[in-house]
Amino acid sequence: MGAGSGASDGVVLPTPTPQQARWQDMELGMFFHFDLPIYKPGWNWRSWRDKPAPEMYNPSKLDTDQWMEAARAMGAKYAVLVAKHCSGFLQWQSDLYPYGVKQSPWRNGKGDVVRDFVESCRKYGIEPGLYASVTANGYLEVDNPGLVNRGKGGDPAAQERYVKICEQMLTELWSRYGDLFEIWFDGGALPVAKGGPDLVPIYQKHQPDAIVFQGPAASIRWIGNERGVAAYPCWATVPHREDYHGPGDPDGRYWLPGECDVPVRNHEWFWTPDAEHKLYSVEQLMDMYYRSVGRNCNLLLNANPNPDGLVPDADFQRYVEFGKEIRRRFETPLARTEGRGSAVELKLPKPLTIDHVIIMEDIRHGERIRRYWMEGLTGPNTWQSLCEGQSVGHKRIEQFGSVEVAKLRLRTLDSVGEPLIRELAAYHVG
Repeated sequence: MGAGSGASDGVVLPTPTPQQARWQDMELGMFFHFDLPIYKPGWNWRSWRDKPAPEMYNPSKLDTDQWMEAARAMGAKYAVLVAKHCSGFLQWQSDLYPYGVKQSPWRNGKGDVVRDFVESCRKYGIEPGLYASVTANGYLEVDNPGLVNRGKGGDPAAQERYVKICEQMLTELWSRYGDLFEIWFDGGALPVAKGGPDLVPIYQKHQPDAIVFQGPAASIRWIGNERGVAAYPCWATVPHREDYHGPGDPDGRYWLPGECDVPVRNHEWFWTPDAEHKLYSVEQLMDMYYRSVGRNCNLLLNANPNPDGLVPDADFQRYVEFGKEIRRRFETPLARTEGRGSAVELKLPKPLTIDHVIIMEDIRHGERIRRYWMEGLTGPNTWQSLCEGQSVGHKRIEQFGSVEVAKLRLRTLDSVGEPLIRELAAYHVG
């Protein structure tokens, strides 16, 4: 994704589409994992038996506005709802098969979690996204990579029926709720040539501007783990779009930036009882932030509403604390500038103590910096090395020991074309 584009120097590199650039500016999103199995703790969809009955599903206090309050407190600019996970339970009004909210007692079978979610997103100014797994369905006994017979295949007629269900499912989700910001495929999708659903025409018809995580027509990629961190250096460009995950390639042909997803409770994507002790601390979350947003990626932090349909109080408070700490550290720089060329200087109002620098490239013209060195003016004609690195891209957060400087100088040691600096900013976090 992303056609080549050049600045005035004529250098042509892979660049983001307007949608990708906007997505990268969002930086922080919230994932919402909510599904029927939370009413039957311990059940595993791969057991293929004793499936939770739809009658168990009754989130009597479900309040997606409360979910968005948690997202807003954290500073999330977009949110992604798991509309259909591996259990196969459908959380919108659908007649695809009799296993969804329509068969539950919740709101007399008339409820629609997806509609509530999207409406709350728009109410709170948060961009909505939807996750729908097509590689697994416990109710229909489909498993990775999207084959019937518990992943073994071997039944062409049953596979064709499943493919039609998938195509209809995504037609419903992508056509009923207005524009979606992000479409999320967990594990991608089985290619059409191997018996998978033909999703690209549906996407192009109903959500042509949506960002697509994995799967066909992917415009962003998985970073390769569920710990919320990216390796460094991390590039937005990759050598090929299909099934690619990892740190990227500075010489890649395609613009496919990374998204780092992680649960707020260690290894717990869905709510489980008595698991509040697994909540990550604010410091742990900040470490993820530095190693995702600060390494040229977006961070998608999970929320796990409880059986009442609410984000648990302890989790909610942690989102508040996390958002407050991000703002405390980075909302107001001591000084900032923009510039171009192999040396960009930032003059502070007076000699000040700093311990963080944020660098942002103007990615509209590609990732140009390959190696940089940051130094600070600590005395008359005395420049002290502060940090050095390789990838910058949308954003690089550097931290170092406190030092008093009058100026900063970003020196690009290796680049493709002229470095274009969208922002160079100094902070004292303490």
